[in-house]
Amino acid sequence: MKKNILVVDDSALMRRAICDIINTSNEYEATDTCRDGLEAYDKIKKIKYDAVLLDINMPRMNGLELLQKLQKENIRVTVIVVSSLAKEDAKITIQAMEYGAIDFMTKPENIIEAKGMKFRNDLTAILNSVIGQPRSRFSSPSSVSPARSAAAAAASASAAVSAVSSRTAGAGAAAKTPVKKLPAGGNKKLIALACSTGGPKSLQSVIPYLDRNMDAPMVLVQHMPIGFTKSMAERLNELSKVRVKEAEENDVLKNGWVYVAPGGSHLEVVASKDGTHKIHLSDAPAIGGLRPCANVMYKSLKRSAYDQIVCVVLTGMGADGTEGIRELNRAKPIYVIAQDEPTCVVYGMPKAIAETGLVDEVVPLTNVSKSIINQVGVK
Repeated sequence: MKKNILVVDDSALMRRAICDIINTSNEYEATDTCRDGLEAYDKIKKIKYDAVLLDINMPRMNGLELLQKLQKENIRVTVIVVSSLAKEDAKITIQAMEYGAIDFMTKPENIIEAKGMKFRNDLTAILNSVIGQPRSRFSSPSSVSPARSAAAAAASASAAVSAVSSRTAGAGAAAKTPVKKLPAGGNKKLIALACSTGGPKSLQSVIPYLDRNMDAPMVLVQHMPIGFTKSMAERLNELSKVRVKEAEENDVLKNGWVYVAPGGSHLEVVASKDGTHKIHLSDAPAIGGLRPCANVMYKSLKRSAYDQIVCVVLTGMGADGTEGIRELNRAKPIYVIAQDEPTCVVYGMPKAIAETGLVDEVVPLTNVSKSIINQVGVK
């Protein structure tokens, strides 16, 4: 059975162009369309959709207002923002994801672009990544909350850890020497986190809960285009006790700070002769279509002077980070934390690293910050 999609846009031409793309697929069907958020709200209350493609700028009830209403009423639905504002105003896009949208893409400026292969391929790719694979997960990142029962979370984490332990035992050369906690003391520690689809919302369940005195800096790769990472970093900084910023060339890493790789640049960590570590931003070609790429970040840490590195992998499509963590494991003592499947928007990146046998701990999203602090400590 094809997965049913609701298309919400105030332009009749754009609705038709999007529906034509969806309906040529063997997997998806545009079963309904709406002209504004008010019509969409009435539809969503009555019909369960596999995904909603949502414009932002619409009459009567705009996309942000619809997302807020759905979130307030705890109506769970997978929403992908398709809007010209996704390009023009990154803050609005970040806000939409905070209200529960899973991902976003820029709407074409005219009908010719809407009928072009680039938009067709981009739309198909985002549908494939968000709803094109079976996974046991909540309907949207907005539904991942502390309200999730402790018993269910514990059972999920326990089962996942058991599975990882089993894989680790039989992983042969790929398995790391069991280390359940990095040694305490005066050694230099670093946190390196990677995430993709569903990451902007999921990070709000991690970064704001880190202790302001955590005894390590964090470098973070979130797959986003140029401009969006700055808005995301600024929003996280507003919500958090730690300091969060979009990384800049030659930033000196400081404990209690989070450095977000800018969209369009690879982030590397470089050791200085004075004992500090600095950010180096590279415009080297994208790897597998990704820039920033988490593998680049992790591989750069092999040459760092950090003694202990906590690697964190959250929700995301694909396997970015796995190759880099494999190489880092051969050079440094690492501790790997992976998000569990039920709380992932897309269980791709955490699954890929778990299957290597290198994961030490699998936890629900809301437990990730605690696991990080357990490893690096506070001043």
